[in-house]
Formats: sequence, C-alpha cells, structure tokens
Amino acid sequence: MKIQDIVFVLVFVFLAFKRNPIYPALAGIMSLLLAIPLFTFWIFFTAERLTWYAGAFFFLAIVLSLVSSQGKKR
Repeated sequence: MKIQDIVFVLVFVFLAFKRNPIYPALAGIMSLLLAIPLFTFWIFFTAERLTWYAGAFFFLAIVLSLVSSQGKKR
C-alpha cells in the first residue's frame, strides 16, 4: 500500500462518517481535477489511481444520498 492509498482510505472513512453527500462528490471532482495534469505529464499510475478514487468518492456520495433520502421518507 502506498501513501496515496492510505490517505485515500483515511479521507474516505472521514467522509463516510461525515454523512453529507456533498463532500464526497467534491472530493471526487477534486480527484479528477488533480488527475488531468498528471495525465498530460504521462504520470499514468497516479492519475489512474486518482480516477479510481474519484469513482469511489462518487459511489459514496450516491450511497449517502440514498440513505439520507430514505431517512426523510419515514
């Protein structure tokens, strides 16, 4: 596990406990924005990881959004 993976896991867990779907969505957008310059400099491994992290953040945002919408229906 590299340092970027450890940082991702820590941020992911923190945002999961925050339970606000806006924050993981913003983290996913930031990951994609950080990946763009890395792709242009041909640093593919880190850029690819950042796109996977963005997907995980977007998935977390969707799950948190669904959970919060289920709580409002009750």
